[in-house]
Amino acid sequence: MSESRDATVGFIGLGMMGGPMAANIIKAGFPVVVYDIDEQRVDHFVGLGAMAAAGPADVALRASVVVSMVDTTAQAEEVIVGPGGIITKARPGDLVISMSTIDPIALKSMHALLSSHGMDIIDAPVSGMEKGAREGTLKAFVGGSPEALERARPVLQSMASEIIHFGPIGQGTTMKLINNMLIQVAWISIAEALVLGAKGGLDPRQMVDVIGKATGNSVAFQYSAPRILARDFDGIRMDITYKDMELQTSLAKSLKVPMFIANTAQQVYQMGRAAGLGSEDGGAAIVKIYEDLTGVTLGAP
Repeated sequence: MSESRDATVGFIGLGMMGGPMAANIIKAGFPVVVYDIDEQRVDHFVGLGAMAAAGPADVALRASVVVSMVDTTAQAEEVIVGPGGIITKARPGDLVISMSTIDPIALKSMHALLSSHGMDIIDAPVSGMEKGAREGTLKAFVGGSPEALERARPVLQSMASEIIHFGPIGQGTTMKLINNMLIQVAWISIAEALVLGAKGGLDPRQMVDVIGKATGNSVAFQYSAPRILARDFDGIRMDITYKDMELQTSLAKSLKVPMFIANTAQQVYQMGRAAGLGSEDGGAAIVKIYEDLTGVTLGAP
C-alpha cells in the first residue's frame, strides 16, 4: 500500500488546462488519482485509467505527490490547507505542486504551514496555453527548494518541455504574472488596432494576414486575431484574465511599482466583465467592447 501511494500522483482541477495536463501524466505511466467538482470530468479520467477521489483530502490519502490546478487563490487555499484539504490527510515528506496562477504571498503562507507539518510545496505555473497543455510542451516556471523541484521533475516533465527554476517559493508565480501581464495588455492593443483599421476602411482579414507577416506579429496576436475573425470566444475566460491582472497590480502595490498601463488594462477587462463577457475568452472577446463603441464588427457576425 505504501509503495503504491509513493508512486501515485494526485491531480486536483481537471479544467481547460488541468485536464490535458493530467492526461499527459497518465500517458507517462504514473498511477493517477483525480478530483474535480465536476463529476463528469472525473468520470472521463476514470475512463482513461485514473482513480477517482472523493475530495482533496482523499487525494492526499492516496498520493504522495499532489498537483493543484485550480482557478483562484481562494480555491487553492481551500484545496491545499483548508478543512478537507490536502494538509488534513497528507504525510510528512509529501509534496504539493501548485500549478495555478495565484497570489505569491499566499503561496509563502501555505509553504510555512505545510512545512510545519513536514511537507513541502513548489509553485510551477505554466505558459503555453491549451495547445501546450495538450501536447505536453508547456513551460513550467518553478519556485521552491532545489530538492523539492528534483522530486517533482519527473511529474513536471510529463507536462512541460521546459522547466525553469526562478528561486524560492512564489518566484515561479511572480514570473508567470509578469509573462501574463505582457500578453494580456497586448490583447487589448490588438483589439484597439484592428477596430481602428476596420473603422478606417481596411479589410479585417487582410489586416490580420499582413500583420501576421510583419513586425506587429506576436504570440498574443496569433492567439487573439484568428479567434476575433472567427467569432470564436470560447477559451481563457475573461474572469480569469481579470483575476491575473488583480494579482499583478496587487504585487506591484506591495512593491511600490507604478503600473500605468497594466492598471488601465485591468479596467478595460472590468468593462468587459460588466458587459457580461466574463465567461468568454479574455484574449478575443475584449474586442466586443470596442465594436460596441464604434459600430464596427470584425469577422462574421
